[in-house]
Amino acid sequence: METQIRKLSYDRIDEEVIKEAGEILKKGGLVAFPTETVYGLGGDALNPASSGKIYAAKGRPSDNPLIVHIAKREDLDRIAEDVPEKARRLMNAFWPGPLTLILKKKPLVPDKTTGGLPTVAVRMPSDRIAAGLILAAGGFVAAPSANVSGRPSTTTASHVAEDLGGKIEMILDGGQAVIGLESTIVDVSVDPPMILRPGAVTKSMLEGEIGKVETDKAIIAPDSGIRPKAPGMKYRHYAPRASLMVVEGEQEAVISAIRRLAGEARQAGKKVGIIATDETASRYPEGLVQSLGARSREEEISAHLFEVLRRFDDMEADCIYSEAFQEGEMGTAIMNRLLKAAGHQVLNV
Repeated sequence: METQIRKLSYDRIDEEVIKEAGEILKKGGLVAFPTETVYGLGGDALNPASSGKIYAAKGRPSDNPLIVHIAKREDLDRIAEDVPEKARRLMNAFWPGPLTLILKKKPLVPDKTTGGLPTVAVRMPSDRIAAGLILAAGGFVAAPSANVSGRPSTTTASHVAEDLGGKIEMILDGGQAVIGLESTIVDVSVDPPMILRPGAVTKSMLEGEIGKVETDKAIIAPDSGIRPKAPGMKYRHYAPRASLMVVEGEQEAVISAIRRLAGEARQAGKKVGIIATDETASRYPEGLVQSLGARSREEEISAHLFEVLRRFDDMEADCIYSEAFQEGEMGTAIMNRLLKAAGHQVLNV
């Protein structure tokens, strides 16, 4: 299969391209498209065969539920039932935007899309290309991140082409994704609601709207063997080809430990990658040092994380050592992705 790549400008979105992409989805094909978080791999959410194609293209386990993307609030009631008041308040505050809600599903949504669960994950993206595509496709687009399962999520069309070129019909190129981390997922089918995946909509932001919100313990701990209720809960994600270790502790101790580990690895003939920040990058005299940005600008760190992980693949790194990121509102989300990428290999110093 030849994958078409269509570049779009937000200044003047080509509606003919959007219409063409929508027709592909209506006919059961797959289209990758930009969102404000990461690129998504879209299929018709109401067509079980389309969901099957998504799982096959990604090499994704079929019990890992897909997020259904909508572009109109009123469409939610066609696919979800018993929507609680707290969910409505979160929608009013954060939709459209990087927030996914877990709700009880209606029979219209195939079990193939929800991984066999009685709940459905729903999001309304703010990206205008994404919204246009959803409407052109009929209103319901199932879309996990547009990458091979287990690999770092994609934040550019070129990343999508690396992973899925030849496997899908079309890629809509909208440039670099702004946020760089997938949406926050909140289960509102339980009370109090529970965060199943952290993201740009933080716990304090959620609690500012609806009061108490719990956090699933699996977010910053090794995955359990339970059936996943949300994307990414059970399986290793975001992994570069090289082994990755996260080093936690006081800054000076972390820098010292990474310098020692990098030196030992280089003596063993390995090509070493180091994930640092603007404040610390110059402290590492050897290795392939990549800064995610300044710690004071967490949005910059989140936007660059997956890009840097993929860059180490291009550099053919054998092993990677990363500083930990735990401060601030986005720290939990950044560490969640790093720990999954590392397979929870952590060194405390």
